[in-house]
Amino acid sequence: MIMKLVDYRVATLFVQERHYSPVMPKLTKHYLGAYQDDELVGILTLGWGTNPMGTIKKMFPTLTTADYYEIGKMCMDEKMPRNSETQMMAGTIRWMKENTPSVKYLYTWADGIVGKPGYVYQAGNFLYGGFIWSDVYVTDAGEKVHFRTIQRKMKKEMGREDTKYGPRPSDTKMGELGFSRVWGKQFRYIYPMNKPARKFLKQSTMQWNLDYPKDGDLEWKIKRPGETSYTLTNELPYYNGASVDHNSSNVNKVADKYGTATLDNFF
Repeated sequence: MIMKLVDYRVATLFVQERHYSPVMPKLTKHYLGAYQDDELVGILTLGWGTNPMGTIKKMFPTLTTADYYEIGKMCMDEKMPRNSETQMMAGTIRWMKENTPSVKYLYTWADGIVGKPGYVYQAGNFLYGGFIWSDVYVTDAGEKVHFRTIQRKMKKEMGREDTKYGPRPSDTKMGELGFSRVWGKQFRYIYPMNKPARKFLKQSTMQWNLDYPKDGDLEWKIKRPGETSYTLTNELPYYNGASVDHNSSNVNKVADKYGTATLDNFF
């Protein structure tokens, strides 16, 4: 499997035709395509999350955003064998060593909110750095909506021009909107790109190890529309990637700009 740079439109359409979440990360530096016998079979994006400097400073106070990339989206065609994502990860690391040699770490989160403890990173010998609880809003139709998206909608609804974001919705407002609020675990992983970076892990504020989480470590706290308290559960909440009412501007970006919504049409 060979990793090559691809046009962001190709990456976007490939992901939106195959991934459980069609929303693409905004802060992307490189769109990498995985090729098997000259056929595009996977996409992996490298960039940063919503708070790049805060992310690296929390782990390594003396480093900056130039010292790491974060995996934003990883998607493999379902026709590929089960270990293909691990091969794509290995290919990405090779590509980074050849093309971005100054980058010290490859960093990522495994999205426990959608039931993923990070097996692909474990198979790729990433180091585990614990978890955080993170929340997302979910519509009755199963669409996941980031809290910033909700706050922008609240700002617009309230006519607020004095602030970048509006408030989070109250329990009453969540009931009106038909939103559930779901808390789940996000599992932190890192891959040092060379021996000096591995040694520098001693300077990290995190404890990196191989004590990997498993399915039994997944759990959720859910507050449904009209409720005022959370229910703890080990059952995966209902999500529907096909529902994009609140994420349409992101999902339809390529189609709106270029008038195509499939890879076949693009090519």
